[in-house]
Amino acid sequence: MSIALPDIDEATRREQRPAADRPWQTVVWNDPVNLMSYVVHVFREYFGHSPEVATRLMLTVHHEGKAVVAEGAREQMELHTQAMHDYGLWATVQQAPT
Repeated sequence: MSIALPDIDEATRREQRPAADRPWQTVVWNDPVNLMSYVVHVFREYFGHSPEVATRLMLTVHHEGKAVVAEGAREQMELHTQAMHDYGLWATVQQAPT
């Protein structure tokens, strides 16, 4: 005899995922120093984004104050964050929300 299990949607799966299993993110913050064209340049050069993706991310930073530019393992996000600092951008690492 088999027991039917209820369907679990993706939101429920995310809620049940332990914090240690959640990915980490590199967040770039808006600043009053860097030109928008420079931020696009950094996103294209460092992350290899297309002009459209780099511009969209830059506009998110500009209009919303921040943008998630990468997601993955904590160590890699820390490397990305350091690279953004090396380029003169403000960036932090955070764990992805549930």
